[in-house]
This record gives sequence, C-alpha cells and structure tokens, in this order.
Amino acid sequence: MKKETVIILDFGGQYNQLIARRVRESDVYCEVLPYTTRLDKIREIAPKGIIFTGGSASVYEAEAPICDPDIFSLGIPILGICYGGQLMTHLLGGKVSKAPVREYGKTEINVDKNSKLFHNISENIVCWMSHTDYIESPAPGFTTIAKSDSCPYAAIEDTQRNLYGVQFHPEVAHTQEGTQILRNFLFQICNCSADWKMSSFAQETVAALKEKIGDKKVLCALSGGVDSSVAAVMISKAIGKQLTCIFVDHGLLRKNEGDEVEEIFTKQFDVNFVRVNAQQRFYDKLAGVTEPEEKRKIIGEEFIRVFEEEAKKIGKVDFLVQGTIYPDVIESGLGKSAVIKSHHNVGGLPEHVDFKEIMEPLRDLFKDEVRKVGLELGIPEKLVFRQPFPGPGLAIRIIGDVTPEKVAILQEADYIYREEIAKAGLDRSIGQYFAVLTNLRSVGVMGDERTYDYTVALRAVTTTDFMTAEFAEIPWDILGKISSRIVNEVKHVNRICYDITGKPPATIEWE
Repeated sequence: MKKETVIILDFGGQYNQLIARRVRESDVYCEVLPYTTRLDKIREIAPKGIIFTGGSASVYEAEAPICDPDIFSLGIPILGICYGGQLMTHLLGGKVSKAPVREYGKTEINVDKNSKLFHNISENIVCWMSHTDYIESPAPGFTTIAKSDSCPYAAIEDTQRNLYGVQFHPEVAHTQEGTQILRNFLFQICNCSADWKMSSFAQETVAALKEKIGDKKVLCALSGGVDSSVAAVMISKAIGKQLTCIFVDHGLLRKNEGDEVEEIFTKQFDVNFVRVNAQQRFYDKLAGVTEPEEKRKIIGEEFIRVFEEEAKKIGKVDFLVQGTIYPDVIESGLGKSAVIKSHHNVGGLPEHVDFKEIMEPLRDLFKDEVRKVGLELGIPEKLVFRQPFPGPGLAIRIIGDVTPEKVAILQEADYIYREEIAKAGLDRSIGQYFAVLTNLRSVGVMGDERTYDYTVALRAVTTTDFMTAEFAEIPWDILGKISSRIVNEVKHVNRICYDITGKPPATIEWE
C-alpha cells in the first residue's frame, strides 16, 4: 500500500527544514522538493497536502522563485507559509506590497476559531513574524482568518479550494500553538491518518540498504557518537559482516571515550571493528592552526586519508558510510542557505576519494529522530542518549591552537561538568551541554599564589531540533559546584564562565 505523503515545496527560507520536522513528528511522511518540481511528478506522488515554505525574495520581483500556477487546480490542499502565502496570493490575483511596518519577532494575532486551521487554537496567540512584504488585498475567493495590529491579513483561507496562507511561521518554537496549527492542516484539512512511524522508517531503510549494497563491502566512518553509531548499526543489520567500522581515535575525544566506544562495538554488536590510534598524526596537522574552518577542513581531510589507508588494507571497498544528519546539511550551506560552518561529513572533503559512493542513511533526520531510530534498532539507551559530539571533536571546543596539553585540560573539565549534570538529574532535560577551553588567560589567586591561567566556558542549551536553542537555566548551586570542582581539580584553569546566548544569534558550538 502506498504511504500517505505531504509535499513541502522549498522556496529557500531559513526555517524550511523545521517544517519537515514538525510534519514528521506528527507521524506524517513528507518529502521536501524544490519549487521547480514539475506537476506530473507531484501528480505521481499524489500527496495528501502541499506546504509552501517561506523565502527571502519578494513575489513581485522579476527573479522571484515561482512554482507552476496550475498547482492550485490539482484539488490538493495547500498551506502557504510567509512567502508561500504571499506567492499564493500573487499568483491567484491578489496584491502583495512592501509592508508599511516591517514585522520581525514575536507578534500577537487574533484568529478566527471557526476556521479548520485554527481548530482548538486560542483566540489570541503570540506568533513569530519575519517579513518586509505583506498581503495588501487577498485573491478572489479568500477571506481573512487572522490579523495583527499592523497586518490585516495575517492568515487567509479559501475553503472551496482548500487553500490556506499564513503570514507568520507556525513551525518555529516561538509561535504559540504553532505545531497544533500545522497538525490542523494535516488532520482537519488534509485528512492524514498519521501512519508513518520511526519503526517503519528503520525497517524500510534497512531493506533499501540491503538491496542497494548487495554483496559489496562497506566502510563506516564511526566516531562513537549517536549519529555514526546509529548509521553503523543500521548498515550492520542490512549486510552484517560486509561492514567494517573504522574508529579513528584522533586524540580529540572526550575522556575515556575511545575505550568506551571500542568496548560497546566489540562486545555488543557483531561488526568488523578497527580502531586506529592516530592521535599524533592529527596533532601534527593541527599544530599552530587557530582558524575554525581550517581546523574542520584539516580534520575532515585527515579522516578521509585514514579511511583510504585502512580501506587498502582490507581490500576493495565500494561505499563509505557517514552519520550525516539534516542540521549538518543545512548549516554547511548546501542549497541556498548561507554557510554557518562546514561539517567534516558534508564539507571540506578532499577532491579525490577512493570510494565508489558515500552513503548517508540519516541525512534527512533530525537529532531526536535519529535517537528514536536508534532505540528501534535495539541500541542501548546509554549510547542513544549520549551527548552530541562534533566530528572534529574537542578541536573546535578549544579556541585557538590545539595541543595535547590543552586537550587534556578540556577533557578533565568537560568530564566534571557532565558528571555533575548527570548527578543533578538534568542530563535528559538539557539538549546539549559541554565545556569550552577559551584562549583567554586571566589573573587568579589559588592558595597564597598568584596564577595566570585559562578560562573555561560552560555551554548548555535546551532544544529539540538543534536548529534553534535557548540557554539552559541550570540552578546556581549546581553551576557553583561545577565551577568549584573544575578550578580545584583541573590544573591551569582559574576561571569559569557560563554562556547565556541563544541560537540564533549564536551557534550551539563555539566554533
């Protein structure tokens, strides 16, 4: 039986992948397609609904991204978000103009609770606006179903054609009841049945991998983190011993992590496991390097070189598996997004790679979805809920140049931080937490002596999608205990700071 699908047409906005995540967490399968997708392909998919994403252009500009206007005659419910709603208005005969008052940030709107889109939604909600244009007059057949003080058509609908448009972003966490609004579109308007589960994704992906790989050999880039571990187990369930997992210990892992990873994958999983102790090799390459992007590229390239060397030892290898996930792809600037940082999984790779193809089975999943898949695959909770860890490791949590001595300092500080967070029972409620060794040195007093040592920064955020985040409000007494332990137990640290910046404007990692 063909599974229900919702299509998300991508017009290049910054929150586009969040829409896909919200749909999937409602147990509805969706595919993100470019706005240029032909109508015959859309008819072939036969989606239950279509969502137009936001975008940075103005619909009345000559180069504005525009889809085929005949899409509105397919009889498929459509929800246009921000630019998507303006485009719907523009193509169907309404007027979109430069807004007299630019709306950006949290705005209160009043909604018509009689609309299916606002079923069981509060009459007044705070939503996230981000636009310089607005709908000056709706297209024929549309009525207004929400408004703000400066936006008379914050939401519109044409119930005869099942067309809906909103000026705000229901997909972001800042919009109150935003997820429910999207669910109303999926279930009240599109009549979806919520039949897509992570268990089915895992089963279907394993089956697809088995068919694609056949009798060929696969090499997995195993870091020991959640993403690469789930990818490794998924491939293992598809092809068994045809998979060789190469774990590169680059000397930039957390305390004891190399030994823990080796124990888990040699004792609990039936895979060919190879550990490469390449610490000195990476330290030599990174000597004197301070620029974050250069660090990432050096580490990414060196990873691939190590894999090439190991691949030659085990014979012909057709595929390289990586644990790339959606936020990696988005933040690396593939497509229209600006480059925030390159990820060694998706950016900074050398031009010549001795593999037939790179496989990324988790490329379309967000972090929480990866964890759900991991549990479905039978991976122990301890590993599934391990703290996220970047491929370049501690190199990008050490500001400035990387040395073995600095790595040792950070390993100890980070271990104490994570240990105390776990003791306090906060480890599952905080999305990500870690220590950063800054390149700031300051004067301190320890005992009767004057010191001139490093400052360690503590980072902790609450997030579900890792696309946006707020700093975690850790109780002061716990922060105080962490600070006291690090300063007293870790040599060459005399000052602790706590980072209270959200994302945006900051990223979760410091580099």
